[in-house]
Amino acid sequence: MNPQSKLEELLKLEVENEIVEFKEAKTQFDKDKLGKYFSALTNEANLKGRDSAWLILGVKDTRKIVGTKITDKQLNEYKQEISKHTSPKCNFLQDHRISTSNGEVILLELPAASKGYPVSWKGHWYGRDGESLVALHDFEYERIKRQLDTEDWSADIVSSATLDDLSPEAIAFARIQFKEKHPRLKDEIDRWSDSVFLDKAKLTIKGKITNTAILLLGKSESEHLISPAVARITWILKDRDNVEKDYEHFYCPFVTAVEKVSAKIRNLKYRYIAGNTLFPEEVDQYDPYIIREALNNCIAHQDYTMGGKIVVVESEDGWLSFTNVGKFIPNSVEEVVIQDSPEPTYRNSFLVTAMVNLNMIDTIGSGIKKMFNIQRHKFFPLPDYDLSDERVKAVFFGKLIDVNYAKKLAELPELSLEEIMLLDKVAKQKSLSSEAIQILRSKRLIEGRRPNYHISSDIAKATNQEDDYIKLRGIENAYIQKIIIDYLSKFGGTLRKDLEVLLMPKLSEGLSDIQKRDKIKNQLQELKRKKVIYVEGKEWRLVKSQ
Repeated sequence: MNPQSKLEELLKLEVENEIVEFKEAKTQFDKDKLGKYFSALTNEANLKGRDSAWLILGVKDTRKIVGTKITDKQLNEYKQEISKHTSPKCNFLQDHRISTSNGEVILLELPAASKGYPVSWKGHWYGRDGESLVALHDFEYERIKRQLDTEDWSADIVSSATLDDLSPEAIAFARIQFKEKHPRLKDEIDRWSDSVFLDKAKLTIKGKITNTAILLLGKSESEHLISPAVARITWILKDRDNVEKDYEHFYCPFVTAVEKVSAKIRNLKYRYIAGNTLFPEEVDQYDPYIIREALNNCIAHQDYTMGGKIVVVESEDGWLSFTNVGKFIPNSVEEVVIQDSPEPTYRNSFLVTAMVNLNMIDTIGSGIKKMFNIQRHKFFPLPDYDLSDERVKAVFFGKLIDVNYAKKLAELPELSLEEIMLLDKVAKQKSLSSEAIQILRSKRLIEGRRPNYHISSDIAKATNQEDDYIKLRGIENAYIQKIIIDYLSKFGGTLRKDLEVLLMPKLSEGLSDIQKRDKIKNQLQELKRKKVIYVEGKEWRLVKSQ
């Protein structure tokens, strides 16, 4: 593209439209307004079926060039803001400075929003009504979101690919897996040609190679055939300080890569005392089912149109994470676990079907719940899911973080998995919804005030954690006042900082230092109001009648 020619073409427009915006921006452009226009123009480009949109700085909306003095430094700051506050994260495709007789013009090319993913700015979606900047209409938002429902990247034909681009070893392994999944066809399968088998297993379509076939059975050098998508799994080993110690990349065919990645994970034995027995229990840090299920989930649900890779991180500190790019389609992980049913739609329906046929996953929707129950029955912390930044990151813990809490809590027969999931959040000091708080409070499972909730005394007693409960709950206000009175009675005038040194270790560990100081301040003021103590200079003293 010739920038000068493009500018001339845009200047010939009679009026601005939904994908072109002119701004004077003589010396600067408000960053928040820039972000709103970025969201609007990218969304409109998607809706109009265009590859990009245009924002031109240094030109009035009358098409008169006035020039801009925005510097490269300012432009870089704008780019940083756009990357920071857009979701999914994106930025300008290109920027061009064009010199004219009336000053410089900056030509900014913006990408169209990806199919299925409207672009937001600071959590809000914007669009255009003609030349006007407006909130993206609900029907337009839904129209972009539904694009994924009608298109399946995994079923797309790779026109330049042939059977020679697939691995013979992977095809042979796939036949074995297909037989295990469909034992009644065992004898018949051996008579099928590779072409017939691949069609039957839903890897190809009428003999034509699909993206799914390349992912699952392609030779490692065939990855370029699905570019810009990436068929890659990266395993990383980190030490206790989160410093990378080792790594390795794995490529297609994914049908055999899963076992290779699993073999890299150092699944050490973990020993601990289970229940009231005197004999230690020895288990794998990570159940083999969890490793296989989590990795296959990444393969099945990765959004390959985003060009990211699957990342497996193993930490010597006792945790394992699996990350794939793409939004989590169900409403929440909790909903998946509680409902325990398959999703009605999948991002990669063709790929999911093929993986089912090759015995890699199933479609009964119980995989995530089974992983939660495996952790629960080992008394390990439940899995953590991070669904931010258009990705899914699942973290599994391979050790007990709090022996009494994790183990005894899981053994309480009256608690459901849903309640244990909520209490697991309390143990990890994660935020809770108002509904979750109400559930836990109604069953007297937690105490405290937002955001400093802690396990209730009933649970503390059941889990032999009375000491921890007292530490979290802290001492009563009346007792704080008694300590202050006793101290002043014995030592006379005292600075507040000395009282803080005395009292802060006795207050709830669920409070921050600022909250503890505020609590002490409030109790001093309460005693002053009651005329039990008073301030002389900077010292607190006891009223003589006391």
